[in-house]
Amino acid sequence: MTINPTESTMELTKLSPPQILFGTEVDEKSSSEQFILSMYDSVQASIFVVDVLEDGDFRYVALNPTHEQWIGIRSDDLRGKKPEDILSPIDAAKVRQHYAECVLFGKTISYEQCLQFQGVQTWWSTTLTPLRDANSRIYRLIGTSRNITPVKQAEQAVGLQVEREQLLEAIAGRIHQSLEFETILHQTTIELRQFLNCDRVLIYRFKADGSGVIIAESTVTDPLLGKNITDPCFSGKHPEHYERGCIQVVEDIYADGLHPYHIDFLASLQVRANLAVPIFKEQDMWGLLIAQHCHQSRQWQQTETDLLKQLAIQIGIAARQAELRQQFKDLKAKLELQKQKQKNQLQQVRNFQALVRRMTEQIRDSLDESQVLQTLTQELAELLNLDRCQIELYNTCQTLVTITYEYSINLPRCQGLTKQIADRLEVYQPLLQKQPLQFLEIVPGWQPNLLVMSQMACPIFDTQGILGNIWLTRPTQEAFDEFEIELVQQVASECAIAIRQAQLYQQNQAQVKELEKSDRLKNQFLRNLSQELRTPITSISLAVQTLESVLTPAEILEIEIVPQLLQILHNECARESKLINDLLTLTYLEAEPDPPTLIAIDLQSWLNPIIESFRDLTSCQRQQLNLSIDPTLPLLETDITDMERIITELLNHVCKYTPAGESVTVSAHLITDAVELNISNSGLELTSNELSRIFEPFYHLSKHDPWKHSGTGLELALVQKMVRHLGGSIYVETGAGQTTFTIRFPFN
Repeated sequence: MTINPTESTMELTKLSPPQILFGTEVDEKSSSEQFILSMYDSVQASIFVVDVLEDGDFRYVALNPTHEQWIGIRSDDLRGKKPEDILSPIDAAKVRQHYAECVLFGKTISYEQCLQFQGVQTWWSTTLTPLRDANSRIYRLIGTSRNITPVKQAEQAVGLQVEREQLLEAIAGRIHQSLEFETILHQTTIELRQFLNCDRVLIYRFKADGSGVIIAESTVTDPLLGKNITDPCFSGKHPEHYERGCIQVVEDIYADGLHPYHIDFLASLQVRANLAVPIFKEQDMWGLLIAQHCHQSRQWQQTETDLLKQLAIQIGIAARQAELRQQFKDLKAKLELQKQKQKNQLQQVRNFQALVRRMTEQIRDSLDESQVLQTLTQELAELLNLDRCQIELYNTCQTLVTITYEYSINLPRCQGLTKQIADRLEVYQPLLQKQPLQFLEIVPGWQPNLLVMSQMACPIFDTQGILGNIWLTRPTQEAFDEFEIELVQQVASECAIAIRQAQLYQQNQAQVKELEKSDRLKNQFLRNLSQELRTPITSISLAVQTLESVLTPAEILEIEIVPQLLQILHNECARESKLINDLLTLTYLEAEPDPPTLIAIDLQSWLNPIIESFRDLTSCQRQQLNLSIDPTLPLLETDITDMERIITELLNHVCKYTPAGESVTVSAHLITDAVELNISNSGLELTSNELSRIFEPFYHLSKHDPWKHSGTGLELALVQKMVRHLGGSIYVETGAGQTTFTIRFPFN
């Protein structure tokens, strides 16, 4: 219903004479009633008349033409009816309350109220004036109303904007206060559901396998918190759909053209209307912020979508902040643990500080594992009066152990000896469990006196696992004391650091050598390829020029095939040269190119000449070329050379695949935080396979080319690389007989 007196076209039945409404003898009425009567038909204000019955009930008498137009009810249809006959029970009760107050106080009252007429909510500013008879009884009420719906709507819009800003400010405040992440998410869902007045608000976090879990929720229906949910219709496409910042807006799952499987899935969760906005943590999609209506459809407003987008940004910030906070806690705990460990070690080796300091300096200053550990075995043997000190290392499967480093004085050398773990399980089982071991051993062989030696083994390990053991042999039966065990354990820890450090260094060196080799091979390949490709092209070009000069006699040139062959040679030379240059440029962009040279340009004036240069081509191919640029676009900082190459290659591609009679359109406009360029053509719709491969090098849409143009096949691959080099993004959409390339350059 349109409630507007200036636009209403309905024909109104003429009201009964005003004298009938106010009394039969007008001259005898009061001056106030005379005034009201005189304005009844003439004023633009809405006027209605209500009779006050003897029993205190109220019945309507009439409306003036203005009020008829406002509410869409004829005066004749209203006469004799009670408020309940034309209003909802709630509105009728509110109206009766105001009528009763006017009769009770016996004077004019004014108020504002919201009433629904024919399904439309309207706001009214109303004044009620009581009329008295000769006995001073109030027998009638005269009401004047003014429609203030636009004002109220504006106030509500301002109020909603204030509430949105307060909600965003509250969430940003919690993030700034570094509150717990779970608290931020929980409070956000509660406040957002209350603001939207919807049935459920939840935060869905993605897992690596494409499924996800509900980590925060506010609902008035069945809860989903903590549930792992996998939507087969959704999980497969969310990387390509949501990573571009797309939003899923479903006002009614049964009316929005969803897949039947998707409808069944949402219905199983009691979802009727769904609004989902992606949450990004830096550049990675982290989850979804979702608002749902469960029992009825809902028309989502753009302001609601914008609010969810802003909240999603704040949640992404909070997620990143929580991750950094946890990393800081872990790092702090790790540092504290290392600090305590170092403190204990220093206390334990108070009498051996010089040795430990030398060992530590050697381990941390040298990347040569052999030098460090070989020196270590000698120094330990000299310090503790050992006959032998050995370091043995396990193989990967921990089935073999090899004596890798050894220092011996009197005993036979065993360096390089490999032993089976299974042959001495009673010894290696506790060692593999990272427990030191010591025992007495009788030296084999005949001796005049029985020779018994004390042996100790201390495992070498770190948080990643066990690496080997340090073996100490002393030519006495004296056991190693607690302090010596602690010292060797500390030395074993340093050995683990040295071994891991050496392993990492060897791995890094191998990777560096492999990368250097790969880089040399690539550079050599590019140089050879460039030379090999350019040399025949140069020769062909010179041969063509020579052939053209030889074929100058008129009788030869008159042979129709000669100019055609010459033109083919020229064209193919140019095409091959472009292929070489495109290939080298593509290789350059895939490496680490220099940063682009940015210059601020005005797209309004810069784009026009480039587009116009294609006017002859499109006219020849009977295509329409259109250009639309938003005049309010700000200056765009970009590399002019690369930008011109991007636009030119895209236009060449679009014109190439546009049939005769269709149109090519270039547009530029401003979105939320970026400049967006669109280059589209009609008459062409791509398959999903073609869309997924369109930026692949040497991929051609040959069956769609009505003009049989040739190309290198690297144009779109180059465009994609150049757009990314300029800090932008590019994607393709197709549908309804049209294909559109969209480029976005965000503001810095």
